[in-house]
Amino acid sequence: LQPNNRSRSLTPTFTTCFIFCLFTVLPSDRYLPIGQLFRHGDRSPVKAYPTDPYQESAWPQGFGQLSQEGMRQHYNLGQFLRGRYKGFLNETYDRREVHVRSTDYDRTLMSAEANLAALYPPSGQQVFNPDLKWQPIPVHTVPQDQETLLSFPTDKCPRYKQLMAETEKSPEFVNMTTKYSDFMEMVHNKTGQLSTSVETVWSVYDTLFCESRHNLTAPAWVTEDVMDKLKILKDFAFQHDTTVVALQSSMSVFNGIQPPYASCHMIELYREDNGSMSVSMFYRNDSSLPEPYPVALPGCSQDCPLEDYIRITGPFIPDDLEKECQVPSAFNDKEVVVALAVSSALLVFLLVLITALLCRRKQPITSQGYRHVTNQEGLGGEYHS
Repeated sequence: LQPNNRSRSLTPTFTTCFIFCLFTVLPSDRYLPIGQLFRHGDRSPVKAYPTDPYQESAWPQGFGQLSQEGMRQHYNLGQFLRGRYKGFLNETYDRREVHVRSTDYDRTLMSAEANLAALYPPSGQQVFNPDLKWQPIPVHTVPQDQETLLSFPTDKCPRYKQLMAETEKSPEFVNMTTKYSDFMEMVHNKTGQLSTSVETVWSVYDTLFCESRHNLTAPAWVTEDVMDKLKILKDFAFQHDTTVVALQSSMSVFNGIQPPYASCHMIELYREDNGSMSVSMFYRNDSSLPEPYPVALPGCSQDCPLEDYIRITGPFIPDDLEKECQVPSAFNDKEVVVALAVSSALLVFLLVLITALLCRRKQPITSQGYRHVTNQEGLGGEYHS
């Protein structure tokens, strides 16, 4: 692989919502990694709206499941990757060369498996059944409630929820809500949803989109104009396919368009002839093209020097995700110190006052119903009990 006709040694990396991490052994015995981030293949809708004529029973495997078309998409992608990295990857599977990580969803796990089936078809001693051109390759995952690498946002990030709430109050968000209020009311009435808003309307589009791809007849109210408007709102709010979008948005290379099924963002590390390292990125979102689109990091060239790549992307990599997910205090450090000082002073004053009152209550009461306070300068006088 020699982009721009330059002699370079490649370091590959693969990710959906699954990630491939490939480690290629070159003649120099240097291990060079490749990183890639993928979206799963074609699937059934994740849910149906209340009046949808196609409920879960209409789908062979239920909601959110990889279809046969989705399997084909990732198998074809695996073939593309096998050809792209020919000469850098071994022809046969070597567990020391590849590590695959997926979110814990059927559709992403199966997408990874379909991809690997084409990337590493068995040969020689790896064939365990002559009638089966497939071999098992591990796909790693963690429970979804523990996933912080490939799934975001999580339920354990109040800071994200705070920022989303602020976003929904922004002029752009409010203007979009106002502009499409009548349309969203129509969608609400037609779908029977409890509520329809800019941030929730994506699910209606997703359901209708999946149904159309599987040749299911749409209700009469779903016209081309309706789908166009739903797509505009979906792209604006974008609550879906957050893994690929989050990566691209953090690097300011997101094109604002929903990543298609089996799309792939590639990050490749090269060793130049002079020994320096550079990073190149590519985005494959159109399977009809022979090569993926080159993606340049803003502020750097397509072949970005590694030190510049690290410097530019560094601010977007959290040092402590758990800490950064917490809602920051409304006070700065100086205000906290002042508040603590004032609170301490008030506490001391309150303790002195309580002590004084307790001491006074221990004084004897005269037969006239009066208590005399003595030996307290400035506090002389008589007080009725």
